[in-house]
Amino acid sequence: MAYWLFKSEPSTWSWQDQMAKAPDCEEWDGVRNYQARNFMRQMKVGERGFFYHSMKEKSVVGIVEVCAEAHPDSTTDDPRWECVDVRAVRPFVRPVTLDEIKADPRLAEMMLVRNSRLSVQPVTEEEWRIICEMGQTDPD
Repeated sequence: MAYWLFKSEPSTWSWQDQMAKAPDCEEWDGVRNYQARNFMRQMKVGERGFFYHSMKEKSVVGIVEVCAEAHPDSTTDDPRWECVDVRAVRPFVRPVTLDEIKADPRLAEMMLVRNSRLSVQPVTEEEWRIICEMGQTDPD
């Protein structure tokens, strides 16, 4: 199974918004970066991802699950842009901040540390388990 990280500005779409949709799925729309789109094209139903609040909070706050593979993004008529659908699985017991992630040498090669601007990105299984442990949250 692959793991992912989905970044969102809380003022645009927050973890609370995502939780309010549960157990329904919601498009992860509006992504306009080719690399992020290509990552979404690789995603499979059932794979898990971190929900990351960007901007001021900069922290992993929850876990989502992919519930629909890549399809046309309904927010545009441009056929280049696709998205996946995700649903909330559970919140983190304790949010894990970007500063905490950067301070952990085991996470030095994590894409979030090296390229914090990319809105959708892969996470290794080891990174997944470490961050879940930091957040006191069940990884499974």
